[in-house]
Amino acid sequence: MYDPPAYLWAIIIAGPTAVAAWTCIVLYGGAVRAGLSRRPAALLAGTAATVFGGWLAASAVIAGHGWYRTLPWFPVAAAGYLGLLLALRRIPVVARALAAPRMASRLELPHTPRVAGVAFLLYLAFGHLPALFALPAGLGDIAAGIAAPLVARRLAQGTGRRAALWFNAFGITDLVVALTLGALTGFGLLNVTPSSAPITELPLALIPTATVPLLFVLHFTVVTALGRAPRAPLPATTPLTVTAE
Repeated sequence: MYDPPAYLWAIIIAGPTAVAAWTCIVLYGGAVRAGLSRRPAALLAGTAATVFGGWLAASAVIAGHGWYRTLPWFPVAAAGYLGLLLALRRIPVVARALAAPRMASRLELPHTPRVAGVAFLLYLAFGHLPALFALPAGLGDIAAGIAAPLVARRLAQGTGRRAALWFNAFGITDLVVALTLGALTGFGLLNVTPSSAPITELPLALIPTATVPLLFVLHFTVVTALGRAPRAPLPATTPLTVTAE
């Protein structure tokens, strides 16, 4: 078991925490814009924080006991949490907050902390993750984190719908590729040296089991909202007039 230096722990813990906290802030703002008073909006945000933080802590305990090192606990945990988050979206107050004006742009912002994917590159530099996994996972997350506020800004200005769709397609692909390569190289299904076994241990295990499902749900929610939103009408063209000479 590899115990990374303290600053790597800090980077990895900060990423999932920031994603969850930013999502709670966005939910609070969405609830207020949807017409709820501040008290129920705060209750919604607090409940979301309890769910996110509770699972983050529970996943840390599970990883600390080494249960993620063997199948099927690792995929069951990630898939189960993803299913829970998708189900929670259907609660009326949550659905109302997510449907608030300009939520699509604001839901892009919690992707910004994905720049913490630099941790994968640091693990690679220290020789504890294979390049086959660490490079696409790390570089993909960093790119998504840098692009997120830019995409959010364009959406907030009423433009950038196509760019947002491309961003979310890229973000989903990045997560799918990282999870697939992580599973293949972490559980010996694809023989590489070193393996990706550290993703089943603390602190890296928190990313695929707690953060990735939340990021998936954010992507799905934005894509659904953009798909339902009416497209901006094309500007009217001035008809050509022909003058007789």
